[in-house]
Amino acid sequence: MQTRTAPLYKKIKAHILERIASGEWQPAQRVPSENELVREFNVSRMTTNRALRELTDEGYLERIAGVGTFVADLKAQSHPLEVHNIAEEIRARGHDHSAEVLKLEETVADTDIARQMNIADGAPVFHSVILHKEQNIPIQLEDRYVNRALAPEYGDQDYSRITPYDYLMEIAPLQKAEHVVKAILPPDDIRRELHMTAREPALLIKRRTWTRGQVASSALLYHPGSRYELSGRFRP
Repeated sequence: MQTRTAPLYKKIKAHILERIASGEWQPAQRVPSENELVREFNVSRMTTNRALRELTDEGYLERIAGVGTFVADLKAQSHPLEVHNIAEEIRARGHDHSAEVLKLEETVADTDIARQMNIADGAPVFHSVILHKEQNIPIQLEDRYVNRALAPEYGDQDYSRITPYDYLMEIAPLQKAEHVVKAILPPDDIRRELHMTAREPALLIKRRTWTRGQVASSALLYHPGSRYELSGRFRP
């Protein structure tokens, strides 16, 4: 029985995507030319052209005539004072959203979490840590605590298929929200999950949401500074 191998142009695409996802190739960085890829992979110019053309069409690369091919800036935008579903934000840009659940557990609130959520020390809460990706590139690490009394089945959901936003808006509709935005150097574990360089700053949004007069959730939303920005318009 013969094993089918991937077409050569797909191997080149995978090679390029791997380096973008790992952070080795940063936005606006020039990628190898068609001729360089021809020599590296020992393939035809037509094969490398197809790989670069498809990656450009898919939004990963930007080709500038007479200059070269560069890693596209996938920088996401979010309104600083509005609460949105990150999956919807990503899809609105014509990109794919995916999520990896790093932690989902029921625990009890320590003193700090209890203070943030206006609940008693030791009250039951859910703790979830979810890595959101845009075009398979990490764009947000969501570290969230949820009041179990307001969302008793939060821990039973599949957050690789729906977002916490989807679920909480359904069972604990948003009454009000609080945002605090900071630029920080993230802890090493968060930096690694988001594929950030050693001294790259992160944009941290601290968000609390209320329903029925109680804090429903308290979340820390970490974003790579090079791939995320806040933008909004205001009318006096």
